[in-house]
Amino acid sequence: MSARRLDAPALRDWAHTAVGELITHTEEINRLNVYPVADADTGTNMLFTMRAAWAYAEALPRADDVAQVAAALARGALRGARGNSGVILSQILRGLSDVTGAAAADRGGLLAEVDGPLFGAGLRHAVGLVVTSMGEEVPGTIVSVLQAAAGAAEHAAADGADLPDVVCAAADAAGISLEQTTDQLDVLAEAGVVDAGGRGLLVLLDAMSVTLTGRAPRRPEYRPAPPSTSAKASEPASSGPEFEVMYLLDGCDPAGVESLRGELERLGDSVAIAASADTHGQYSVHVHADDAGAAVEAGLAVGTPSRIQITSLIGGGRPPGGWAAERAVLAVVDGAGAAELFAAEGARVLRVTGDEPVRANRLLHELVMTGAGQIMVLPNGYVAAEELVAGCTAAVGRGIDVVPVPAASMVQGLAALAVHDAERQAVDDGYTMARAAAAARHGSVRVATEEALTWAGICHPGDGLGISGEEVLVVGRDLTAAGAGLIDLLLAAGGELVTVLIGAGVDDGVGEALREHVHRHHLGIELVTYRTDHHGDALLIGVE
Repeated sequence: MSARRLDAPALRDWAHTAVGELITHTEEINRLNVYPVADADTGTNMLFTMRAAWAYAEALPRADDVAQVAAALARGALRGARGNSGVILSQILRGLSDVTGAAAADRGGLLAEVDGPLFGAGLRHAVGLVVTSMGEEVPGTIVSVLQAAAGAAEHAAADGADLPDVVCAAADAAGISLEQTTDQLDVLAEAGVVDAGGRGLLVLLDAMSVTLTGRAPRRPEYRPAPPSTSAKASEPASSGPEFEVMYLLDGCDPAGVESLRGELERLGDSVAIAASADTHGQYSVHVHADDAGAAVEAGLAVGTPSRIQITSLIGGGRPPGGWAAERAVLAVVDGAGAAELFAAEGARVLRVTGDEPVRANRLLHELVMTGAGQIMVLPNGYVAAEELVAGCTAAVGRGIDVVPVPAASMVQGLAALAVHDAERQAVDDGYTMARAAAAARHGSVRVATEEALTWAGICHPGDGLGISGEEVLVVGRDLTAAGAGLIDLLLAAGGELVTVLIGAGVDDGVGEALREHVHRHHLGIELVTYRTDHHGDALLIGVE
């Protein structure tokens, strides 16, 4: 495929791709995390910071100004920064925002795309911003990797290379520099690892290559050295500060920032103070300290703290935080109509793609992208049990409270969604939704393709088959007859509402005929139909 321009849509696509790649590499990056604190959360922090950046960019009205998208990414990252690495990432994004904003101003207020020289300038500016936020430059960290990437990008751009080649040069230089970090920082050498933040930066640069060229560079999986040569890598940190403290600080002048930095360095370590690009006097503050209260009070002395997060570093625990919403429902569905139906009921939707099964990594990606700290999952029969467990377990490992609801069909999923209440505790909400799903007896109707012997007798091609519990219980001359017979069986144990979901290629008259059947033979029972255009079964039927 031909290379893309890095215009506004491409920059949005990069942010989305970067989130997906960080999801894939989170555990690898976390295993490398020994500096500045061995708390195994660098990958997680970069992931959720990047997700916050993407969310801000997605919320923008669609525009052609790449500088606006870059500014939104920087703003979202700063406000959603998680941990030391998240603050650093926000400054890398700010580097691109600042240079594109200046270029837009020079060109009359609109910037259509980022070229090679601008990309290199953004990386170079980011180096200065990161060093300023950290207060000092430490060789062997993400700063070293960023410097190498910036130098390579500037050199390639000066030689006249186009943007994809500039990005590839930056990524390759970052990979070489990453390998060298082990020898530049004693704590990395002792643990036998490369720098975790530098690895995360390489993921972001490779994601840019994928966005522009469609090709993913081949990289090794970085692992800690064997325990025999890196015993310290597996030892939990026990002598560092007890708390990680983060907050946004408003109304602070430059003199106040230096005063705050000095006080925080007295209280603890891993101090990072990053300025907002578009909000004067706003900063993201990060520190590891034993006295969390004093760290917050230091901010109160020079400005107004908000969005205060205090996390225990003892034992590595991290509660969910920085979410765009407290709770969400993720529904796996098939068909455009089904997607509209579930979305209208407030669910986030993961659409099935053709015959391709929903894998754990795709489920994990959608769970992260909801932006919620608690998620109720409606698999609706489209996710294999092992993939559901794997995806949800991986999400739990990233600090998301996931509750899978046993919905085996979209009609059961609709029943569960109808009783969802975000105000209840997650366990109560999940139990209530599970009961509603279980109470919805369900079946399906499909067209027979060959002659066969079933529990309901012999079927012929073109007959309608009413199926429940994976057994053919009704054979009818067509879809309507089979659907009517299946409804009769499902209502035999009682019910008040029949829901019929109409699949792709099925005439709407089938739904009308079933409504007339229920009206005549089941007085007082309501029947509702929805055109979901799902594939496979012609009809999905539920009784509540």
